[in-house]
This record gives sequence, structure tokens and C-alpha cells, in this order.
Amino acid sequence: MSTLRGFRGRNGKDLMKKFATFAAVSALALFAATAQAEEPTGNTVVATVNGTDITLSHMIITMAQLPAQYQQLPPEVLWDGILEQLIQQQLLADKMTDLPARAQYAIENETRSIKAGERISVLSEAAVTEETLQAAYDAQFADAEPTPEYNASHILLATQEEALAAKARVDAGEDFATVATELSTGPSGPNGGQLGWFGPGMMVEPFEQAVVAMEVGTVSEPVETQFGWHIIKLNETRDQANPTLDDMRDELAAKIQEEMITTYLAQITSDSDITRIEAGSIDPAALTNLDLLEQ
Repeated sequence: MSTLRGFRGRNGKDLMKKFATFAAVSALALFAATAQAEEPTGNTVVATVNGTDITLSHMIITMAQLPAQYQQLPPEVLWDGILEQLIQQQLLADKMTDLPARAQYAIENETRSIKAGERISVLSEAAVTEETLQAAYDAQFADAEPTPEYNASHILLATQEEALAAKARVDAGEDFATVATELSTGPSGPNGGQLGWFGPGMMVEPFEQAVVAMEVGTVSEPVETQFGWHIIKLNETRDQANPTLDDMRDELAAKIQEEMITTYLAQITSDSDITRIEAGSIDPAALTNLDLLEQ
């Protein structure tokens, strides 16, 4: 404070203003530097090895290709390891002046695969729109009837005679669940034979056919399947409403993309000049001969 007290008068005020201006400019410069450090781009250079830049994008791709268990680790744990790996790879790559043929083939295959994958990604993204999703949904469900579901119980026995005896007890007035608990050999026996709700295609065909033909509350005659002989009681039926577009969005998108890629590949295959080696002219066992890579 004693120094500042000496800044009185016109000269003192000028010095005070200059000091304040300097402080403000310094603060702005510090803020700008901090902001720049906090907002890197993919082209931000993180290391330079003998004149070759390694960028943040290289690190991002490397992290994305790590096994799933490593990708679960926090970025601050992975940063040093990824950067060191890229530096070491560049150091080793710089020393590899005579690239073996096998490495060149691998690079060509990798380039081909990456470019093909990117093309598929672009086409897939463009193919899925609200319009195409709605059209696919309507094609599948616009005229679809609600799906029937059934709730049934059963008693499973080894022979037809045992099944007839069990049905006779139920017909005589014994509780179905009690008889099932006592006699059924199936895993649902301890639960009174209760199978819960199921829809078409979820049960073996003879069992499903019997259930579909039954009235609620009735008990079937013995029905034979590969599991044994069944006595079935139909407890309830209901109609399952069709799924909504949102329910089916992912499934429909995958179907649209698959159909689009199949159609597109057929088109470009037809439009392209492709020759293939004559079938049988090379022994398939050649695929295992690594020595051929150097020829």
C-alpha cells in the first residue's frame, strides 16, 4: 500500500490505469490459453516422433479399438498407456524401411475392410428414416391380427394309462393342481402344473394344437408328445396387442439396413466388371501355406 500511496496526481493516475490495463490483458490471455487447452480438436498434436505427428484422433481411434474390458477404464487411466503405445509403434515403424510382402497384403486388406465398413455405415444411416421405419412397420403390422396367448396347466405322465387315470381323478372332482403336484413328472409339477402364458410356436405342435382347440376351463383328453402324455387344462386366453413402432424401432432398422445392403451389393455387383479364378484350379489347402506370402 505504501507504494500505491506514492502514485498521486496525474502521473500516478496514469500509472494506475496502465497497471489495471496490464492486469486485465494478462487475465484475458490466461483465460484464452486455458480455454484453448480445454477445447482440443482431433488434429491436436499430442506427440511428435522424429517429425511425425501423433494426434488426439490417433489416440481416440486406438482407445475405441481396445478390448471391452479396457474401454471400461477411465480415460485418465488409459491416457499415458495409449500415448506411449503410439510413440513406441512410430519408433518401430520408422525403423522398418523394407516392408515384407505379408505386411503389405495385410495393409491392403485392412484398408479394403475399413473403406467397405465406412461405405456400409454411410448407406445404413441414410436408409433408416422415420418414413422408412413407418413403411416397414405398416408392412408388417398394418393388417396383423392381435396374437392370441394361452394360460394353461398340465399333468405330464409316462404312459397313456397313467394319463387316463389322472384325468379320471380330475373328472371326478379332484383339484387339477393337487393331482398335478402329486403325479406330474414335468418341472411344473411342484407348481401345480402351471405353465403360465405362452403364444403360438412356444409349445410343441401336438400340445399347441390341443390347447388352441380347447375352451377355457376345460380339461383335455391325453395328448402325446415326445415328452410323454399330457392332461391339459386351459385356464385363460387373451389377445396380445401388436407392438408399437417404438417397440420395434431397433428390429425394423436392422431389417431395413440388411435389405438395403443386400440390394445395393447385388446392384453394384451386377454393374461391375468382376472375374474369378476357375473353380478347382487352386487347392484350397493353399490358404494355410504362409510361405506363399513371400513369393
